[in-house]
Amino acid sequence: MMTDRPIVVAGAGAIGCFVGGMLAAAGRRVALLVRPRVKTEIARFGLLLTDFDGSEKKLSPGQFALSEDPAIFHSAGIVLVTVKSADTAAIADQIAQHAPQDAVIISLQNGVGNVAVLRERLGDRRVLAGMVPFNVVGMGEGRFHRSTSGDIHIGEDEANTAAALSVPGLTVRASRDITGVQWGKLIINLNNALSALSDMPLAAQLASRDWRKLFADQMAEGLAAMKAAGITPVSATPIPSAWTPTLLRLPDPIFNLILGRTMKIDPEARSSMWQDLKQGRKTEIDYLQGAIIALAEHNNVDVPLSRRIVALINEAEAAGKGPPRLTPQQVRG
Repeated sequence: MMTDRPIVVAGAGAIGCFVGGMLAAAGRRVALLVRPRVKTEIARFGLLLTDFDGSEKKLSPGQFALSEDPAIFHSAGIVLVTVKSADTAAIADQIAQHAPQDAVIISLQNGVGNVAVLRERLGDRRVLAGMVPFNVVGMGEGRFHRSTSGDIHIGEDEANTAAALSVPGLTVRASRDITGVQWGKLIINLNNALSALSDMPLAAQLASRDWRKLFADQMAEGLAAMKAAGITPVSATPIPSAWTPTLLRLPDPIFNLILGRTMKIDPEARSSMWQDLKQGRKTEIDYLQGAIIALAEHNNVDVPLSRRIVALINEAEAAGKGPPRLTPQQVRG
């Protein structure tokens, strides 16, 4: 698997370009399957990978392969899937057509349903689930900025794929309960929509107790739906998921002290859903809050706040005017 065969990033947007770029900077053979706009940008400027800690890496286009053609999968040893959840089936069909049968497919996507789609479409190929805890923002001119901390987790396997992918500046850890890790990330990702609706940086939003209480109430709904379904989320931080709503409701000084010890957030960090609204793209709300609603319906749990937030994001998508800059009170209705 980890011979000289390339690691191909399937659908390299912000996360894919950052992860692929970090692997290439460490000397790995990397290929990026990208959209035409991204190809033009990177071919002109190369890749500049910057981090919340002030570090940066500059890569020239000659340090990795770049293509719009899925035939780039033809010799892949590993395929990292980083497309939006709605595009999973389509990229799976391209992988099935072009990638070697023994290539390892790893989903580094939001949500909890993508691996099932990949496995359904890819037959007996090896597919691993993964979780990326940090945010990456495309800044233009080939710059991709990691704005929050955390290590990537992927499902444990006999080949120790996690260790093979771990490089300086990009730690990849194996998890024995990757499904629980994905649900733990989904619970945290419920804040993506609040960030998009507020039009505030994540750090500023988390500094506001009113926004944190709203996030806590939304998390409580999600945790109740998971408990009814027998799902135990695994937190990506030292703080258990079940404790997080209580933590979010604490007074600002106590909360800020605890947050600073568990997570690093760039002052200008934004959520991927905020980026989607800003650029007029379809969001992943149906794969985040939508997954909670589906779970709740199946187990007769009431989740009115989750339904309200889905409706507000759908309205913002339809309006096409970017993040609507709502207050916590407006979100609650």
